Amino acid sequence: MNTPGRPPLGNPYLPLPVRLERVTVENDARDLKTFELTFSDPGLREKFTFVPGQFSFLGLAGVGEAPFGIASAPHEANLAFTLKKAGHVTTALHELSPGMELGLRGPYGNPYPLHTARGRNIVIVSGGFSFTTLRSVIVHLMRPDRRGDYGRITVVYGARSPGELLYKDELRAWEALPDIDLTLCVDRADGDWPATEGLVPNVLREVAPSAKNAVALVCGPPVMLRFTHPVLEELGFSPDDVYLSLENRMKCGIGKCGRCNIGEVYVCKDGPVFSYRRLRELPGEN
Repeated sequence: MNTPGRPPLGNPYLPLPVRLERVTVENDARDLKTFELTFSDPGLREKFTFVPGQFSFLGLAGVGEAPFGIASAPHEANLAFTLKKAGHVTTALHELSPGMELGLRGPYGNPYPLHTARGRNIVIVSGGFSFTTLRSVIVHLMRPDRRGDYGRITVVYGARSPGELLYKDELRAWEALPDIDLTLCVDRADGDWPATEGLVPNVLREVAPSAKNAVALVCGPPVMLRFTHPVLEELGFSPDDVYLSLENRMKCGIGKCGRCNIGEVYVCKDGPVFSYRRLRELPGEN
């Protein structure tokens, strides 16, 4: 079982003021941006404790709010969120400039089970901009005072094209490290692409990470998740050792509004991270 998510900071319904410190454009289409935020009250950062896999709401008065996975690691000074421009709220957020204020609620949700994965190998599988919370995991695990708590780290991460890969500078740095096996892939390669071409599930089958003493953490679009499950089973991963992060329509974040329920389970409160075994038990998720 996962460690229960940390309780939200302050009143769960009231956003806390945060300031936009830095914006990084992540892709060629310029519809993916990483926002680095600081609390307007610096003392709140130490109180804002979270575990990789959790999420928060970001919003603007008069516009609305939406949930986003936390892309930064717990020890990093700034909070980071990578936002895809897709709707009313994200369009407004994309128009913000450094120095402007917005609201934050959280943290919410059930994180990845890193406490039970100590001493084990970690296999990370992701596609598209869903890589955000797994970026948090990698930075968290690679911290020097924590790295010895875990075994080998294997990462398979893909996107539609090279320009859609997130965190390109960090990807290059991770590729050069001796204790992490990073495989990047794209659906459609161009002439300058030096790495693997192929869909994430197919590339995962080729990489074939060992399931022995390993935990798999998976996050991606639904179609990727659907075709990744059988590959992990082929490789010998138990449903208890595969953890997936779900995306669903969430409004309150604390299991009160009923917008994100799957049967009697609320994705915002009981998830968004579930073991594959638990996920198979839910209605409509078999």
